[in-house]
Amino acid sequence: MNRRFLAGLFCAALATGAVAGDSPEARFVSIGTGAQTGVYYVAGQAICRFLNTDTAAHGLRCKAPSSGGGVANVNGLRSGEFDFAIVQSDHQYKALNGLPPFEGAGAMHDVRALFSLHNEVLAILVRRETGIQGFDDLRGKRVSIGSAGSGQRSAFEDILQAKGWDLSAFGLVAELKPAEQILALGDGSIDAMGYFVGHPNGAIKEATLANDVVLVPLEGTLVDALLATKVYYTRAEIPGGLYRGTPGATASLGTRAVFATSANADAEMVYQLVKAVFDNLERLRRMHPTFAELKEDEMIRAGLSAPLHEGALRYYRERGWL
Repeated sequence: MNRRFLAGLFCAALATGAVAGDSPEARFVSIGTGAQTGVYYVAGQAICRFLNTDTAAHGLRCKAPSSGGGVANVNGLRSGEFDFAIVQSDHQYKALNGLPPFEGAGAMHDVRALFSLHNEVLAILVRRETGIQGFDDLRGKRVSIGSAGSGQRSAFEDILQAKGWDLSAFGLVAELKPAEQILALGDGSIDAMGYFVGHPNGAIKEATLANDVVLVPLEGTLVDALLATKVYYTRAEIPGGLYRGTPGATASLGTRAVFATSANADAEMVYQLVKAVFDNLERLRRMHPTFAELKEDEMIRAGLSAPLHEGALRYYRERGWL
């Protein structure tokens, strides 16, 4: 773990601390993030820090608690638990159109995008001793498909549908949270796990350093079939050398992390948050290796599977970007 990464985490961790000029009349806004070990949490904490720096001027005070991520963040937006949330572009698309796992609550026509963040790539991590070399080799194995509502769970469901499989194809199905499945893979309780996340990821790095586990590719006709029917996925790869045991690039599926809100969110509040992010983009790039390549033109277009909020549009038009 390099010094810049550690410094970034330290800076982001300060986001919920005291802010000079904070006032008792400040309006509190919340961001749904993810597990404390994940990139969503770092992003949420950093963005809150940027926004809180000018609380005295705009009257907003931000907090970014750890959350369930994925579907939980979308549901948090729907219920009003969160003002903003970081979601995968596939979850945003499915929520907008009322597709599983959101069919019960119906289409969320008021979901809105602000900007996208980093690329996320599905990592399939396996114990080397199992001999698993691709997705087909997971048949009959003990597999963690992720907790209900997680990005990896949604991806596994799409992949199984494309292959014409169901969960009975696996010898054992575990529905574990990220930290739990990393531990289960390490102690041999499962043979394989999936994790849809930005790379490099600290939990995966620790798992590969402490255990003989490797990444396996997702490629070929399976990916072709998914890309033909699931517009929210892209062909992607995990660069080689990020994790011990996997020196070469690993082909897989990708999507984008998107900062989302509701159409009912106050336009001035949205404008101030978007402004805080782009005014501090260089600082954000330094806070995690995943953010290092963020570019304005991609952030306002790539992966935005829902309409832009009017507050975000106002800022982008002022900058001459749209």
